[in-house]
Amino acid sequence: MKAGFVNIFGKPNAGKSTLLNALLEEKLAIISPKVQTTRHRIKGILTTADYQIVFSDTPGIIEPKYKLQQKMMMAVKSALEDADLALLLIDIKDNWEENDALFASLQLSVPALVVLNKTDQVKSPKIEEAKQFFSGKSYCKKVLSISALKGFDKNVFLKEVLEMLPEGMPFFEEDQITDLNTRFFVGEIIREKIFELMEEEIPYHTTVLVNAFQEKSSLIKITADIIVQRDTQKSILIGAGGKMIKEIGVRARKDIEKFLDSKIFLELFVKVRDKWRDNELFLKEYGYF
Repeated sequence: MKAGFVNIFGKPNAGKSTLLNALLEEKLAIISPKVQTTRHRIKGILTTADYQIVFSDTPGIIEPKYKLQQKMMMAVKSALEDADLALLLIDIKDNWEENDALFASLQLSVPALVVLNKTDQVKSPKIEEAKQFFSGKSYCKKVLSISALKGFDKNVFLKEVLEMLPEGMPFFEEDQITDLNTRFFVGEIIREKIFELMEEEIPYHTTVLVNAFQEKSSLIKITADIIVQRDTQKSILIGAGGKMIKEIGVRARKDIEKFLDSKIFLELFVKVRDKWRDNELFLKEYGYF
């Protein structure tokens, strides 16, 4: 049996979360066209009779400007340390030289596949040119091309991955698809709706804390706080007459019910915590270790 950790690295918006979801055929990581949506390392576990692959989605690699971003880059560092194989994901329309410099800076001690993503948006000669550019790099064992969003041959992709993995015993139970708890995913779904509905600044000043998760006979009651940094952000999130917070709740409830396969009652509150993104105690309370 083959078993190993396959960790996905790249710049923000390369499509790492979309790739994880496609490989697991399950929405584990939230998706947004905005950069830096992923803040945690999210493991997705794919198990068959012949292998167990533990994929990890990681935050997009950036130069951190505040403590929250430092925590995000620590998640990347931990994924670098335990990888058996690295998937270096690139939006094929992005600057190849910048990605090359980024991948080289990781100083990988494990094999890596460069994965050209969003290839449905370019013509074949561009894909071949990109393959030639990356195939000669010292960190690159092979170049693959996919469209994580539009679809790709997962069997072919997994075959390439498995060739690079060691033999070993599985790390997780056969029916386990992640190591994160339900509350985490509920909070992420709520945060995804904030990214969908709010303008550029506010999603990055916001986090979600699930305070209550009570399973009753006919439904699950969930209470969550949306944390912001300023009173003005709180006012915008609530909206005129509570219109915006209601819309966030409606969208989140729909997806949470689908995720949990259960009816839910969702109650949202907006709270101000000044400069929470730079406060070690707040960050720990909100799950950023």
